[in-house]
Amino acid sequence: MKISQKGLYALQAMMMLARRHHEGAIKIRDIAYEEVLPEKFLELILLELKNARMVESVRGAKGGYQLRRDPADIHLSEIIRLIDGPLAPFGDAEQLRELIDRDLPHRALYQVFLDVRDAAARILDNTTLADLIAHDGTQAGKNATRQKNQKKHAASIFPMVVGGHKGE
Repeated sequence: MKISQKGLYALQAMMMLARRHHEGAIKIRDIAYEEVLPEKFLELILLELKNARMVESVRGAKGGYQLRRDPADIHLSEIIRLIDGPLAPFGDAEQLRELIDRDLPHRALYQVFLDVRDAAARILDNTTLADLIAHDGTQAGKNATRQKNQKKHAASIFPMVVGGHKGE
């Protein structure tokens, strides 16, 4: 499964908003700083999330963005589908079912692909932002340099992220 850099940024921003859910609206600048994300790109992502009614914006001096729903009610699959489209790592499920029925010599192979697709979708459909932050060892306001180094390392071990660097 490939997750775009935009999708990864959206997930990271949503996790940060989930961690600070009870603090009210968080300024874009603060989200960008804490998560080491490009502010202008983050603005576009948050606008997309707002249009999908996952976050809401608050105007004024204390304004910013906040989750529109409880973190336990926002599934990772919703965010990924919004930003990156279907979850299927091997094409859509219907396409795979047709291949299973039509291409008998390769039926077992396509069934494995369908099983992988279904397993990935099931995990993302059943994992919420609350699940992630419950297991998240990070704290708000973490050292930005340390996070930046962690992101570089993550990009090398997660080549599934479009734009991530393959391990050296």
